[in-house]
Amino acid sequence: MERFTDRKDAGRRLAARLAERDWEGPIVLALPRGGVPVAAEVARALGTELDVLVVRKLGVPGHEEVAMGAIGEDGATVLNDDVIGMGAISASAVVAAREREGGEVERRVGLLREGRPAPGLAGRTAIVVDDGIATGATARAGCAIARTRGAAHVILAVPVAPPDAAAHVPEADELVCVLTPASLMSVGMHYIDFAQVSDDEVVEQLRAFRA
Repeated sequence: MERFTDRKDAGRRLAARLAERDWEGPIVLALPRGGVPVAAEVARALGTELDVLVVRKLGVPGHEEVAMGAIGEDGATVLNDDVIGMGAISASAVVAAREREGGEVERRVGLLREGRPAPGLAGRTAIVVDDGIATGATARAGCAIARTRGAAHVILAVPVAPPDAAAHVPEADELVCVLTPASLMSVGMHYIDFAQVSDDEVVEQLRAFRA
């Protein structure tokens, strides 16, 4: 099984794939936290700005690791109706999760952007980057934010994703991916080093691009 050394290695390999094309007014937008080290390598290679799109998974009650959807900035929300139906999850439980995670989105926006406004996207190519796609819920929410903010084109770029990932992220115009294994049990299994990324690391990476 082919694996990346770490997120930096994944970012460099993803950047090489993206560099094969000319993008109109590109800006790289990372999904924190794991997507930021990947996106930083992409932004350096393409010579673009780097910012974040803050999203949060909506976990199934009692099984929070399973996504029943995601919520992000500007109230962007996507729901996995199949998971909600199979789990017989009540509407009130979904609303409660949205309210709880929506508050966390607002808190993290202030923490990670340090009071700066989000960059303008009107007429630009938004390259939305994460460290991989599993269910696609957070990727969909991130792409929805970029679309709402006026991006002319929304490109979802990830190191690893299932072969049918593009069909599950209709909010993106295009998917750029390095690895598409036939069986994707988890994103982390395709990295040798998949250590958790801290908020401090994210803030440091974003500051480096403002210096």
